[in-house]
Amino acid sequence: MTADLILTGCVIRTVSAAQPVAEAIAIEGGRILAIGTADEVLAHRGPDTEVRDLNGAAVYPGFVDVHNHHAVAGRTDLFELTLPVSLTAEQILKRVRETAAQLPADAWITGGVVASTVLPSLGTTAWRRRLDEAAGGRPVMIAEDSRHNRWASTRALELAGITAETLPEGGITVLDPEDGTPTGVLIEAAGIPVQAAFERSGGLSPAQHAAASARGVELANSYGITAFQDAAVSVDILQALASLDQADALNAWAVTSLLINDEIFGFSPLGDALLARGEEYRTAHHRPDFVKIFLDGVPPMRTASFLDPYVPDDAHGAHFHGTTTMDFDQLYGWLRRVAEQGRGAKIHCTGDGSAHLVLDVVERLRGEGFTDAIFQIAHGQFLSEADIPRLAQLGVVADISPFIWFPGVITTALGEVLGTERVEHLQPNRSLLEAGALVAGGSDWPVSESPNPLEGIQGLITRADPLHRAPGVLAPEQALTAEEALQVFTLNAARAMGLDAETGSLEPGKSADFVVLDHDFVTGPAEEIINTVVRETWFAGRRVYRA
Repeated sequence: MTADLILTGCVIRTVSAAQPVAEAIAIEGGRILAIGTADEVLAHRGPDTEVRDLNGAAVYPGFVDVHNHHAVAGRTDLFELTLPVSLTAEQILKRVRETAAQLPADAWITGGVVASTVLPSLGTTAWRRRLDEAAGGRPVMIAEDSRHNRWASTRALELAGITAETLPEGGITVLDPEDGTPTGVLIEAAGIPVQAAFERSGGLSPAQHAAASARGVELANSYGITAFQDAAVSVDILQALASLDQADALNAWAVTSLLINDEIFGFSPLGDALLARGEEYRTAHHRPDFVKIFLDGVPPMRTASFLDPYVPDDAHGAHFHGTTTMDFDQLYGWLRRVAEQGRGAKIHCTGDGSAHLVLDVVERLRGEGFTDAIFQIAHGQFLSEADIPRLAQLGVVADISPFIWFPGVITTALGEVLGTERVEHLQPNRSLLEAGALVAGGSDWPVSESPNPLEGIQGLITRADPLHRAPGVLAPEQALTAEEALQVFTLNAARAMGLDAETGSLEPGKSADFVVLDHDFVTGPAEEIINTVVRETWFAGRRVYRA
């Protein structure tokens, strides 16, 4: 069989144990035809074969992101106010003021983010009024960096029906300690009515949803990503992905997670009603194969569930552990139903208490014969020492995200509520690998500012901030090797998504998904991985990005 394309003159890292390194690859019909030595591969050259010498570049499998929110990222990039997490409250107000000056009087201002270290200080009437002034009285909804919490203006609260007498049922509505009125700081589900008010104002059209998804994938491609799992989708996102693929415009494998409960997004429908519609949107490259369960919140807001208590503060006593959104029986009921349908589950657990509950439920399900269902503990940042080997024993995936396995703003916020000693044991990735667990890399973009796998890979190896925003090293004994980190963001992530038969490694018969890099970073200094240049990204045998 002759090839459409042959690449030679390169170092190829296959992430396949059978043949870890090769020097040439042949592509035919969007699939890998052959891989091996130059002589072996050039045997597939025909009269119409394009042969390219890459002059010493490196070819790796396309990167795989097991946890992102591609459509949210695309929407933010195209239609919303983008605020770096480093901005102060004053700087955010300046950006809001500049944006408001260009908008009609009743237009919404949405976007993000405000840092989790800044949001608590905004919980006063005075700050809400300053936001009102900057926005010229317009409705404003700004997401906090975890995307779990919001800062809203007075007009946004009015449109959402939030007053001191009519507080949202879920989450926490922060009230001014002096006048008792809502401050606009909304924790977890308390922000959903504001999101609903924005949607009632018009929200995004189907064409805009498709554009947001396309932009999210385009940005991911620019970082070498050719497969991802969106961690929480709506019908609008499902429809956007399906429409893109039907138009041959979906340039990555997309696995989606259908929401069972919703503590932050305000999507509808949820649960059974959403699961019933999932198959409508299955296409060649879009697989609605997972559900998403929020089992807890986020530690900085003390909404995550821990086995040991938080550091006491004025609002919480010495024995506050946080809570889960479901008890054992409720979680068991959902996971059993999901397993019976042949789906997997991504379960948001940012505390070791919620992760422990997942493992207890999965232990029962495995004992009942549900051995093939994929269960992912999303984030996997805090795990009790006794639970680490249980992930391997029970076949539970550690979805490690976002990029917080090195010092930074998020780890600082964690230390304030948990104590620095516990943060020093954050992200036990080496321990998980040595226990035999499947560790899969995700970005949680746009919770992280970019989905760049190179940033994630370097952080896994060095446990230091690749972008030099914060000094120091976090738990260096948990560092991975370059080969291990590469596998975390390729084959491991593909396996965690049920896509390893198609992608994640470079092997004959698999989809021709690969990235061309300017050099082989595995053999170079770990501290310089972030400087590697993505020259080209290929998906299903077609080039979808070129620098």
